[in-house]
Amino acid sequence: MANRRFEMYEYRQVLVRMRQGASDRGIRRAGLMGRDKAREVREIALEQGWLDRSMPLPADAELAEFFGNPQRPSTPSTVEPHREKVVKWRRDGLQATTIYRLLKRVHHFKGSYSAVRRFVNKLEPEPSQRTMRLSFVPGEAAQVDFGSGPKLPDPVTGEETSTWVFIMTLCWSRHQYAEIVWDQKVPTWLGCHQRAFRFFGGVPKQVTIDNPKCAITKACTRDPEVQRAYAELAEAYDFQLNPCPPRDPKKKGRVESGVKYFKRAFLPGREFRDLADANRQLEEWVLGEAGQRIHGTTQERPLNRFAETECHELQPLPERAFEPAEWKRLLLHRDSYVRFERCFYSAPFVHIDERLWVRATATMVEIFHRHELMASHSRCRRPGEMSTVADHLPPEAQAFLRMTRPWCRDQADEIGPACRAVIDQLFADRIVERLRAAQGVIGLCKTYGRERLESACRRALAFDDPQYRTVKTILRRGLDQVALQEDAFDRLADVYTGSGRFTRDISALLVH
Repeated sequence: MANRRFEMYEYRQVLVRMRQGASDRGIRRAGLMGRDKAREVREIALEQGWLDRSMPLPADAELAEFFGNPQRPSTPSTVEPHREKVVKWRRDGLQATTIYRLLKRVHHFKGSYSAVRRFVNKLEPEPSQRTMRLSFVPGEAAQVDFGSGPKLPDPVTGEETSTWVFIMTLCWSRHQYAEIVWDQKVPTWLGCHQRAFRFFGGVPKQVTIDNPKCAITKACTRDPEVQRAYAELAEAYDFQLNPCPPRDPKKKGRVESGVKYFKRAFLPGREFRDLADANRQLEEWVLGEAGQRIHGTTQERPLNRFAETECHELQPLPERAFEPAEWKRLLLHRDSYVRFERCFYSAPFVHIDERLWVRATATMVEIFHRHELMASHSRCRRPGEMSTVADHLPPEAQAFLRMTRPWCRDQADEIGPACRAVIDQLFADRIVERLRAAQGVIGLCKTYGRERLESACRRALAFDDPQYRTVKTILRRGLDQVALQEDAFDRLADVYTGSGRFTRDISALLVH
């Protein structure tokens, strides 16, 4: 009884007994106080006049001035030798249970978990907060969140790359699904939901989320705007979305605690070869340590609560497999293409400079104007790749695309052999691409007709100058209508017998 802490009302009872004439031994026999302590109280009471029965007993505040328990020197904590490590672990966010396991495994700690908890609480006392605990029935709701994951080697570059962990926690049983991913993009978000529902074998009636861009396009307390692809998923799996108000994550405290638990209990002391190895270890942890622990609130094992009760209350998975799709509103540029994920897809040119809805699955890309399907393409994979439907392009662009080399040769055959010879010589140039020149030659047919074009090509060949500008000049000046034999040059050429193109026999030059 020497180290017992007495309350003020107990001192008052002792004083009453002393006023009635009880001795220190009698007070001891009554179990009120030890003899030594009673003697100390009697000495103070005599000095203060508290034993005078005509006087009222002192108030508790007055008694506390004399008998308030002084701070006794405390026994050093068994955790004290590991203070530096514990302080560092606590700064890194590790919880007391994880610190206790690390101390036992690494430093062969012999103390109790309570000693660790007391030590941690003295380091960083938690501020008191006013909260309201929400209650749920089995199968009613799940909460979803992203948290930062471990750094893993990139599968392409091999460099250490940051990851994210997706966690879905069932609100009643606290059983959870967790997966480490590379990003927070819409396809990743939708895929994680589908794999979580398959993991649970069913779908909760409501899913509480934060406001990530992959789920909410415009965060708002009253009227949030939901990502169109996520709304499709909710419709297909028949669950209701419950976005938290902006900057108020406490509305999904169960999954917030799950993320903290993942960081403090799963990550410390683990090494991962790659993403697949990390997720394999994570699944083992979820079904093992995390699922079999005694939860601090429910005082039951989450996996047992789930298997015995909640799994039977979840909604069934849809009969038909749902193919997730990503929706985006994109501008149709002046070249009649939209740009999606660094690839290009054509759409009808009449909607140039308008924003169209693009729906992309793993295999297809569809383009809508309002609710009407305008174009459908196979999904491109390589950055910069283009998928084109010729009918989507403006008429002039369609015409240009049709005027290929085979087309030019076919058109020249219809005009005549001289035109075909000009086209062939243009295409024989190994230095300069002459497709536009050939298209230009064929285009002269619209203005001057086939016969004149064929005659102009024949004249250009006679002068060994099969160029677009030559043919056009001949037609513009009407030289195609002049017979070749009437030309002075051709008359001189009739008597030429030399080997050079421009050399002439002297006798021919002197003929009158």
